[in-house]
Amino acid sequence: MSAPLQLAIFDVDGTLVDSQHNIVASMTDAFLENGLAEPPPAAVRSIIGLSLIEAVEGILPEAEPELINRVAQAYKDAFFRRRVGPDFTEALFPGVVEIFDALEARGVLLALATGKSRRGVESFVERHGFERRFVATRCADDGPGKPDPWMVLDAVASIGGNPGSTAMIGDTTYDMEMAARSGALGVGVAWGYHDAPALMAAGARLVVDRFDQVTDYLAGQWQGETEA
Repeated sequence: MSAPLQLAIFDVDGTLVDSQHNIVASMTDAFLENGLAEPPPAAVRSIIGLSLIEAVEGILPEAEPELINRVAQAYKDAFFRRRVGPDFTEALFPGVVEIFDALEARGVLLALATGKSRRGVESFVERHGFERRFVATRCADDGPGKPDPWMVLDAVASIGGNPGSTAMIGDTTYDMEMAARSGALGVGVAWGYHDAPALMAAGARLVVDRFDQVTDYLAGQWQGETEA
């Protein structure tokens, strides 16, 4: 008997990095370039984590598809201009490197599931020196976005794992819904874009205030697991 593969999948924006200032500013640019009024920052924060088209639709629910697509492309362009600029910042939240180290020390594999584009994922990984950290990365360019369970299920399948030995760690209801729909364990973080009651209502098993709470919790949930 051997222990099953254990996988911790992390969201990026609002969970690992503080990126809301870049997202809000880029969405504002996209709206203004298309002759629209500035979107309320709270409305933009509420859709962080969704794939881009779904995110724009969430802010402009009555807009025609053509306008949605124009705003989405303008957002991509605006964010890229920021990312290659000299003043771009996308700081890690406290404890990110430490939680990666702690989980890996216990034999837990790491992955990403994010609404970022593939280009955005690659930039994040390179910027923070995480090239060797993740066994799988799934993003908005790869398949159905959150809260569809595809990202989790495909990452799990790619390592020959199972959802019961998988955790999805994220800051939004979309992350928690995706976890619940895939059969993975949903762990919410309290410092992101959706509050703790909303995360629990969406299916989170636990909402943590610090990353160091995640390691022991997952160890307790997975203790004694075996497979034939």
